[in-house]
Amino acid sequence: MIKIEHIGIAVESLEASAPLFSKLLGKTHYKTEHVAGEKVNTAFFKLGDHKIELLEATAAESPIAKFLNAKGEGVHHIAFDVDDIASELKRLKSEGFEIINDTPKIGADNKLVAFLHPKSTNGVLIELCQEIKS
Repeated sequence: MIKIEHIGIAVESLEASAPLFSKLLGKTHYKTEHVAGEKVNTAFFKLGDHKIELLEATAAESPIAKFLNAKGEGVHHIAFDVDDIASELKRLKSEGFEIINDTPKIGADNKLVAFLHPKSTNGVLIELCQEIKS
C-alpha cells in the first residue's frame, strides 16, 4: 500500500522558516534532525497522518542547496510511505520509472529512502520511504 508520508519543502533557513510554518499550521515542529548523508537539517510538522518536512542545506554540494540555487524555496518532493521499499523500487523500475537510488539509504525520521527521478514523474521528485524496524 502506498500513502502520502510527507511533503518536503526546501528552505534557506530553518531558523526563519520554522516559525513561519508554526504560525501557518498553528503548531510547532515536533522534531529537528541533521541528516549527514544528505547534508541537510530538517524540521518536521505533524498534520494528522501526514507530515511537512522543512529542509535546510548544510553544504553547498547538498541536493537541497542545488535545488535552492536553481529554483529558490518551495516544494522539493512528495514522499510516499511503502511497506516494502525494495519490492516497490523493483516494481516501479519494471514500470519504466527512472530510479535515482537503486539501493535504499538511511534518511530522516527513522526511514529507509529512495528517490524517483522527476523526468519520469512529470517533473515531481518522488521519495519512497519505509520505516526502519528495530
